[in-house]
Amino acid sequence: MPIAKPRVTMIFLRRVSLACPYFVPREILNDGSWLHPVRLPLGAGWSGDCCASGMEIAPSDSAIHNLCNLGNAGACPHLPRERDWDAIRFSVARTSAEQITLWYVCELAHAPIEHGKLTYDQIEQHWLNPHADPRVQRLAVCYLETYRARLNGTVAAGEGLGITA
Repeated sequence: MPIAKPRVTMIFLRRVSLACPYFVPREILNDGSWLHPVRLPLGAGWSGDCCASGMEIAPSDSAIHNLCNLGNAGACPHLPRERDWDAIRFSVARTSAEQITLWYVCELAHAPIEHGKLTYDQIEQHWLNPHADPRVQRLAVCYLETYRARLNGTVAAGEGLGITA
């Protein structure tokens, strides 16, 4: 009887970018500065502020492009030592004419700490189960806004989407 040889499987993981939980997005940036904006954690590049220090401050353009939009919170000079998460990831779990459900995962030190679903009612134009933490909810609103804008073929954020936290 032949002896079975162990099979080696190689898995190549691509680097996944996540949204920084301390980023306060304000407006989609359609300035051509991102090679593939759809691949960004919030579905597009955003301008905005940083609230990691406890106050909202305007980060540099470099920070907006390399830290805030990419969730590289560990490299942020304003990052609090004690924090709930380093990054938040979103994806569309389910979509219909009535609702869009998002999955979210909050991570600390590259490990999942919290996860769940957030559902947006497209008919009533409100969240059925908003997240209790305003940071997560704010980023979910932005992710949903870019997702819906992409579906509608609109370029600018907020054009008739009626998305509110």
